[in-house]
Amino acid sequence: MSGLEDGALRERVSGRAVLITGASSGIGEALAKRLAAAGATVLLVARSAEKLNQLREEIEARGDTAFAYPADLSNAEETQRLIAAVTEERGNVDILVNNAGISIRRSVQKSYDRVHDFERTLALNFLGAVRLIMGFLPAMRAQKHGQILNVSTIGVQVNVPRYGAYIASKAALDAFSRVLAVEALRDGVKVTTIYMPLVKTPMMASTTIYDAFPMRTAEQAADLIVDGIVQQPKRVATTVGNLFEFAYGVAPNTIDRVLNAAYQLYPESGDRKDLREPISKDAAMFQRVFKLVTRRAKRRAAGRK
Repeated sequence: MSGLEDGALRERVSGRAVLITGASSGIGEALAKRLAAAGATVLLVARSAEKLNQLREEIEARGDTAFAYPADLSNAEETQRLIAAVTEERGNVDILVNNAGISIRRSVQKSYDRVHDFERTLALNFLGAVRLIMGFLPAMRAQKHGQILNVSTIGVQVNVPRYGAYIASKAALDAFSRVLAVEALRDGVKVTTIYMPLVKTPMMASTTIYDAFPMRTAEQAADLIVDGIVQQPKRVATTVGNLFEFAYGVAPNTIDRVLNAAYQLYPESGDRKDLREPISKDAAMFQRVFKLVTRRAKRRAAGRK
């Protein structure tokens, strides 16, 4: 980050209370360190008290400020206790980052008797985020400033096969966010959705299928959220995601055929704990072509700036 960008981030978050869910690892951990270094008081939320306290101690050792709040956000009672504790101990939350999430890779065909997969993803990815928004939004509106950032997925733009439960939960949050943004428009509360691309995090450790695709580090992914905090746009998305979304709007049947071809090329995860499936030669070729196309799209987009 340049000095100018660092200054802009510090201006936005210094002295502010920023609550980050999914803060114990990956994107949330990287973001917490960045925001704490910029002067924010970071409120760390995740299930693991041990990991949160380790991160809190690391942040405090650098002279920055952090507080740990262990909670299972898929549990309504725990979430309400978290909201009450944060409000009593820290006061208002200025910026809420709904980053926590669970991803399930399983086709609809393999999910006929697994409706609970949809319930699990909705419980955390959608309802967990909504409960936090409902808990902290009234104070944001009362103080006439605040920001809610919801980490969604590029899958909402691309309709990635085998992620029906995950994408449905994120799409629900996406739709809710658009409605909320309209209702809170004159209250000084900004709502930003981050359509996160593939990121190399512990959540992706169970499969090597996507290793050949362009992937960002947790730190690079945190950059997207930082951009959202600094610029406060309605949405933050990648060129590839926007291209797919546009193409689907213009020619949905064509895009469906392309994605179905990819769906046929890649193996099914099934119920195995080890999802490190071998990649066929055709699938490997598809990955190479996809990388080439995305590179060219990014170059064309950069040339238009």
